[in-house]
Amino acid sequence: MLKIAILVWLILGTTFAGAAILFVLAMPSLAGQDMRLIPIAAAIGAVAAIPAAYVVAKRILAVTAKQA
Repeated sequence: MLKIAILVWLILGTTFAGAAILFVLAMPSLAGQDMRLIPIAAAIGAVAAIPAAYVVAKRILAVTAKQA
């Protein structure tokens, strides 16, 4: 399951990090600190994707186990 979770994390980590970066860029109140906040937001998004990837991998294995 770890291999599937890592593959799912590659997609979700990029997506969550991108969403967090867009949030920082879209907030006018954060515009003055964007060079400092963008790497922080990307890291938070990548870390937040870890449990989500685990849940998705678990569900993928559950669905494929029923079909086999």
